[in-house]
Amino acid sequence: MTKRKKLLALLLALAMCLALAACGGDTAGDTTEETGDAASTGDTAETEDTAEAEETGGGETDAGGAQSYRIAIVQQMDHASLDEIRDAIEAELDAIAAEQGIEITYQEFNGQNDATILSQIGSQVVSDGFDAVIPIATLAAQCMVTAVEDAGIPVVYAAISDPEEAGLTGIDFVTGVSDALNTEFILDMMFAQNPDIQTVGLLYSRSETNSARPIEQAKAYLDEAGVAYIESTGNTTDEILAAVTNLTDQVDAIFTPTDNVVMGAELAIYETLIEAGVPHYTGADSFVRNGAFATCGVNYTELGAYTADMTVEVLQTGEIPEYHVMDGGIITVNTETAAALGIDYSVFADMASTVNEVTTTED
Repeated sequence: MTKRKKLLALLLALAMCLALAACGGDTAGDTTEETGDAASTGDTAETEDTAEAEETGGGETDAGGAQSYRIAIVQQMDHASLDEIRDAIEAELDAIAAEQGIEITYQEFNGQNDATILSQIGSQVVSDGFDAVIPIATLAAQCMVTAVEDAGIPVVYAAISDPEEAGLTGIDFVTGVSDALNTEFILDMMFAQNPDIQTVGLLYSRSETNSARPIEQAKAYLDEAGVAYIESTGNTTDEILAAVTNLTDQVDAIFTPTDNVVMGAELAIYETLIEAGVPHYTGADSFVRNGAFATCGVNYTELGAYTADMTVEVLQTGEIPEYHVMDGGIITVNTETAAALGIDYSVFADMASTVNEVTTTED
């Protein structure tokens, strides 16, 4: 991507967040109140956990001389992958605090996949004086970068599949952890299991930056292989349901990248796909735990822990490293879905060192 295109991608995303924030500007004083009220009803989560801390370069020093840090954890929306990352971040922050004898206070926020709410959260992060912010997923990261730019609060994002496409590279207060997808390998899995596939469905949301490059990679792969594909998209759960209905009688298998909108709908669509006899290959193991057939990707618990480690390192050293790409290579298969589809997945054992078997849960 050229520097001009990368800058344009970020400017477009930031303009959206700024415009939405401006719409609520006259009631900025009420926004924090509303966010807190929403949290108490489950719409926007706010949780504080405290551990103990050692003297470091940033944050504040308490009466006993220990260094303390306040970290905002901003989750774009609720679904299994992002929940797993959030839980892993918090567990690792607790572990670091206990191990180093430092104090780390973190607070959860949930943007409900809404740029307006995320922009309000960003304003609160600045006004409340947090030392760092960890946004989970792309839109959350873009809105936090916009909100904290003038304050210079470090942003350490989690689970951005394509940081460059999202406009999150080359910024001196931004770094994080990428879950970049090996699209070609997942399609290799698809054809290793069934070499006779004639048509592949590409199911995704056009609103998801994470999906753009993997979908283009999938098209290039299928074009080279001489395999037909049908795109079907949606931006809400209802639209994803309709998109699935459109595909089921036209395709032999479906591919979805690390798409948050489809992930949020997976529990609503997996039975339809099973009934149609269509295996769903996806970009993360959380899809598979919610009923999809198989994936090969990163471990999101490890990704969350790495993000927490990076955040504390940034706070302690004041240095912003390059973003980190997590290693993948872990195949995950839903055994219940495989049995319902009548699929023999033993071929995957020769494709990866680890094949995890899971069953469907609503977590």
